[in-house]
Amino acid sequence: MKYLVISCSLNPNSRSRELARIVQGQLEELGHPVEFLDLQNLPLPLCDGASAYGDPNVAKVRDSIDAARGIVLAAGIYNYDVNSAAKNLVELTGRAWSDKVVGFVCAAGGHGSYMSLMPFANSLMLDFRCLVIPRFVYSPDIDPEDNAFGAEAIRRRSENLATELVRVTEGLFPTTEI
Repeated sequence: MKYLVISCSLNPNSRSRELARIVQGQLEELGHPVEFLDLQNLPLPLCDGASAYGDPNVAKVRDSIDAARGIVLAAGIYNYDVNSAAKNLVELTGRAWSDKVVGFVCAAGGHGSYMSLMPFANSLMLDFRCLVIPRFVYSPDIDPEDNAFGAEAIRRRSENLATELVRVTEGLFPTTEI
């Protein structure tokens, strides 16, 4: 079973990309193949509802999403919403998201911004019948030694997300080989 981790941050010093790499490592430790896509290194055109769909990078990303059963999407939160690159990604790849198991990792400035993912998650659930893992890995801008959000808490949450993603994905697709 193939898993995909997508980093949607365009920031070269992205915390959400760091979180994505941690979850990738957790999935690999569980013995699963993981593809890592970094939108910073794979520029996508803005969705124009027309010619953007024919871009070769869009085709590559769409094929990777289509081939995966479980997906972790990493994004920054800006103005209480996922970053525009994440929204653009879904607009460009649409139906490739159908029937996927999806987990989220995100970084933001405030403690409550993780709830900002819900409209995005609802869109994936309603439009594409994705099953969203209710264990987000969230990192506000905080001291790494902080008990609630520091490095050890992030490691535990990442491990829980990876484990749940595998458990649910394998439960839904027990005989699927990709």
